[in-house]
Amino acid sequence: MPKPRRSTKPAPRNVIRVAVVESDPVRYLGLRAIVSSDPDIQLRAATVNSVLQSASDDVVLMAVDRGAVFYAGMSALKAVRPNIRIIVTGARNRDEDILRAVAAGAKGYVSEEAPANEFKKAVHEVHLGSVWLPRRILAFFIERTTISPRRVYPRVESKISEREREVLQLLVAGRSNREIADELGIIERTVKAHIAQLLRKIGVANRIALSVHAVTHALVQGQR
Repeated sequence: MPKPRRSTKPAPRNVIRVAVVESDPVRYLGLRAIVSSDPDIQLRAATVNSVLQSASDDVVLMAVDRGAVFYAGMSALKAVRPNIRIIVTGARNRDEDILRAVAAGAKGYVSEEAPANEFKKAVHEVHLGSVWLPRRILAFFIERTTISPRRVYPRVESKISEREREVLQLLVAGRSNREIADELGIIERTVKAHIAQLLRKIGVANRIALSVHAVTHALVQGQR
């Protein structure tokens, strides 16, 4: 009896679907050119409404320099899809504008002048659950909250479990959900549940705010 032939089809790729909310077609074409060499990133031109009506988008890219339109769009997205991962981009944006976008729920910022490899890496890292910010922005954010942390985030009274503290320790160290899961010997879904619980207990909106709160209130020891 002849042996069954093995399939020669390659394993399906885990493509990252990126919805680009951009009114300028030239900029969209520029972004397409940037990611054209990465088969794991798939871009589509989108609007806020089309993202709200679609459940297939993994990451949303928005231009922060669209002013009030940008913040209205982000608010709409976060209200309907609170877990959506948003990367903002722009040219020579003020630090205040970037911090405001992060406070509103953005998971990353990439300058339009950044190299192509940096842009692609940002998409991959944010998709994995990490945060992507220039070092100067993260340093400024920490400095701002350290000067007067209680004005930004009140001290949390709820108890943090030992496991949540371990997750928080690795989160502050910049690890992705997958890396935290591997380090602690748990599944990625459990990591997400712990982070969601920490966000509720501390009362902050995103991972950056959670990390800053942890550092400024000495909730974790030195980074691993």
